[in-house]
Amino acid sequence: MKRQNTKSLITGVIILIVLFPFSLNAQKQNKSIKPTNIILIIGDGMGVTQLYSGLTMNHGTLNLLKFKSVGFSKTNASNDYTTDSGAGGTAIATGHKTYNGAIGVNKDTLPVKSILELAESNGLSTGIAATSSLTDATPASFVAHVKSRYLMEEIAYSYLNSGIDVMIGGGLNYFVKRKDKQYLPAELRKLGYQVVFSADSIGKVTNSKLACFTAPDNNLTMAEGRGDMLARAVQTSLEVLQTNKKGFFLMVEGSLIDKVAHTGQGNMVAQEVIDLDNAIGKALDFAMKNGNTLIIVTADHETGGMSLSGGDYTAGTIDAKFAGMNHTGVMVPVFAYGPGAENFQGIQENTDLFYKMISLFGFETDH
Repeated sequence: MKRQNTKSLITGVIILIVLFPFSLNAQKQNKSIKPTNIILIIGDGMGVTQLYSGLTMNHGTLNLLKFKSVGFSKTNASNDYTTDSGAGGTAIATGHKTYNGAIGVNKDTLPVKSILELAESNGLSTGIAATSSLTDATPASFVAHVKSRYLMEEIAYSYLNSGIDVMIGGGLNYFVKRKDKQYLPAELRKLGYQVVFSADSIGKVTNSKLACFTAPDNNLTMAEGRGDMLARAVQTSLEVLQTNKKGFFLMVEGSLIDKVAHTGQGNMVAQEVIDLDNAIGKALDFAMKNGNTLIIVTADHETGGMSLSGGDYTAGTIDAKFAGMNHTGVMVPVFAYGPGAENFQGIQENTDLFYKMISLFGFETDH
């Protein structure tokens, strides 16, 4: 009997020794399912072909190739087969399909909370970095609630009440040349923001709240000499936001992919995609070191019905054509990296991105 007990004990110990590491790994994997931080990166107007133009011009390589979880997003507005950036941005930001031109309101024009606002109310830090004006449709969808995307001065004022920690982008005119004569940078300073007025000042941060205005309206295109403004904006945003141990939400937009696609200039589209990918590289470097950061890369819609009839990886050249100069209704890609990335595979509605993000953050919402 003693021998049997001893033998059983030894067997039990061996099983524990063998299985214990697997148990620890399972616990680690379960803990990593919920990210502490989410970086949402939107290429405005960036369909599959726009991406491929950047890949070709960049000689067959992009940081996006490191993303293994890939899906698609359906982009239609509530009132149209094709969406504008207002309805597309609002769908991603709030989980509501809405009409074209809407900013942070549902199809009945009622305000709906964004992922950024929910992050703020749950104690996380938040930020926006964009190559457009901060009052443009996509960034606006995360902070404002107005019936029309063209109410730029109202959108600018919304930043004062948003609680956002970092804002980097153009649109200074809507903060300083206002019909109500208010000078909003002074109000931002009263709220504790460090306020700077050029892209060269992006990295000069001395406190935890930053408002950096990089242009009077939209920034220059890459072809016009914008330089690495967006990559530096992402780097600075991450340096500021990571100081909050509860986590952060950061929305980054490569806004001008859309602008140049509207003009049918394929080479300029590719340049804007490469610039966005360089910013993605900064986010990816951070996420790889941090381990608790989810990155989602997608688009609000495709612009121009862009196609590639030829190209050369070695030379970095493309032959691009456009079906038109407007938005199309085709699905756009979704890439994800980090804890929870597998949730973004397959075909999904653009509104699903919001619900997946709040689920991974563990937020409650009355949507």
